[in-house]
Amino acid sequence: MTSAMRYFTWAFVVTIAGLIGAFALGYYHSGGWGGAVSFLLIAAVLAVLEISLSFDNAIVNANKLKTMSPIWQKRFLTWGILIAVFGMRVLFPLLIVVIAAGIGPWQAIQLAAQQPAEYARIIDGAHLSIAGFGGAFLMMVALNYFIDEGKEIHWIHTLECRMRACASVRGLEIGFVLLVILGFTWILPEGREGDFMFASIAGLATFLAVEVLGQVLDRASLATEAARAGLGAFLYLEVLDASFSFDGVIGAFALTQNLFLIAIGLGVGAMYVRSMTLMLVERNTLSEFRYLEHGAFWSILILSMVMFAQTLVHVPEAITGLVGAGLIGFALLSSIRFNRRLGVPHED
Repeated sequence: MTSAMRYFTWAFVVTIAGLIGAFALGYYHSGGWGGAVSFLLIAAVLAVLEISLSFDNAIVNANKLKTMSPIWQKRFLTWGILIAVFGMRVLFPLLIVVIAAGIGPWQAIQLAAQQPAEYARIIDGAHLSIAGFGGAFLMMVALNYFIDEGKEIHWIHTLECRMRACASVRGLEIGFVLLVILGFTWILPEGREGDFMFASIAGLATFLAVEVLGQVLDRASLATEAARAGLGAFLYLEVLDASFSFDGVIGAFALTQNLFLIAIGLGVGAMYVRSMTLMLVERNTLSEFRYLEHGAFWSILILSMVMFAQTLVHVPEAITGLVGAGLIGFALLSSIRFNRRLGVPHED
């Protein structure tokens, strides 16, 4: 096993267990081998979907983890992944149904098990609010990275230099996101604009609240060293992971209406995101490939635009995943070319 592959040991274990579970679940629901194989294939596709949509998530996680103390890094890679898998892939879809249908959590589980079509219909009805919240939060994440006076390395040089220069105008990124929200609110069909605006403003406010909390923990003299070294970043990464997960969770219902199969497939994919994050941190890959981080944040900006656009038209998740992976791939190639010009050796 190569040094890189050792990071994926647990991901492989979870993959095997997940595919076995999907096969058994399919056999239970259909009573035959055909249904079992169908569930296994859907779980594999869902895992690939989650991985393709989460390349940028792993890179951003690694960038933030560099600033955290070792104990908080470990907490994120253990507790954080549990929250990501069970919170966003299981509890989040249940919570949507609980709120939208006005029923209890156990009733929502029964609905998912016994009436999957109705469950999927309720989830689809909440898509507008989910897209607004996720779009606003992720757009703020991306703009906050590019509109920064301290940013010194630029990939798309002219454009990124101009964006950095805009940092002298305080609150410009907030104003831009608000204009985007107002624009989509204006063109949305009558009767839907209220839910969209409320969710979008909530996404913007959540980003600002997490940023403020992080700064308070960093500066407060009464905060413990552990809190200063990671609690704010931990909360930021959890909200960020939730925003990334919206697209995958909603897109999964296009493949299957079975909540438990969705949880298996997306959970397997989430384990690979954790493995990629760990590898990027320990091997210091972001320093080795100087433009990789830029590609991830451009991908986030595109994803935020796609989420806003999905309030009006359907954008296939495959396109979103390919665009994100393509940007990161181009950034990786640019980094390799830069290293070759400087004569920097690449470590396998």
